[in-house]
Amino acid sequence: MPHTLRGITVAEENVAELSMLCGFDDDLAAQLTQVRNRLRGLLTQIHPALERVLGPRLAHPAVVDLLGRYPTPAALHRAGKGHVRTRLKKHAPRMAERLTNEIFGALAEQTTVVTGTQAAEHIVARLAAQLQQLSQQRTDIEAEIMRVVDAHPLTEVLISMPGIGIRTAARILTEVVGKDFKSAAHLASYAGIAPVTRQSGTSIRGEAPSRRGNKVLKRVLFLSAFASIKGDRASRAYYDKKRAEGKRHNQAVIALAHRRSDVLFAMLRDGTFYESRPAQLAPAA
Repeated sequence: MPHTLRGITVAEENVAELSMLCGFDDDLAAQLTQVRNRLRGLLTQIHPALERVLGPRLAHPAVVDLLGRYPTPAALHRAGKGHVRTRLKKHAPRMAERLTNEIFGALAEQTTVVTGTQAAEHIVARLAAQLQQLSQQRTDIEAEIMRVVDAHPLTEVLISMPGIGIRTAARILTEVVGKDFKSAAHLASYAGIAPVTRQSGTSIRGEAPSRRGNKVLKRVLFLSAFASIKGDRASRAYYDKKRAEGKRHNQAVIALAHRRSDVLFAMLRDGTFYESRPAQLAPAA
């Protein structure tokens, strides 16, 4: 049936490619989280004090590189402060001195060697190597995502809104472009950020957050709204207003995400850039 065929535009090809790249990027992010949690668990077993120092910093390449070279407390002790500081300076020159002191302060808190530490040496080193490989892969994928996102005609419109970066723009493109939204309320409902009325029979119990919708888009809009609180005065003012009304942090951020989705709908519909409105001042007494 030739009449059913249609041409594929460049934008649609970009979105299809973005969808695959973002899916792979999500898989890498999940693997990174899994490996970091496994590494923190091992460090907790053999040296809890050292885990308190290094565990929260496992996303930093300097810490991963250090554990790959000196995977156990004994190896760090043998290396000494000088070698550890020099190793850290390769990836973290500004925090090398402070982190070195924290590491050796933690090492001094535990004098006993826990059973299994020797076996953990090989596992920690391998987990650190996995983290380095996964991080490099994610960096490479980010470059591919950036290339495709830059080629899309709506990219400049999206990133003009505070809180939206390359990965966020990519996810919005994959989840929104190509779908027909009749109104801003339709988009908010699809994303699962529009409140729903709780009703039983003839009684109405008020509004509650929706548990439906596109979870990927909901997460992206939530995180971008949270990020905009620090960089956009209008977003901060709206968030503070909702907090003053008695809403909890997450509720206030979701309300802000809902407000921003209305703006986003108009931006994508008209192809216009974001314009921040200054916060309204209270009238003088």
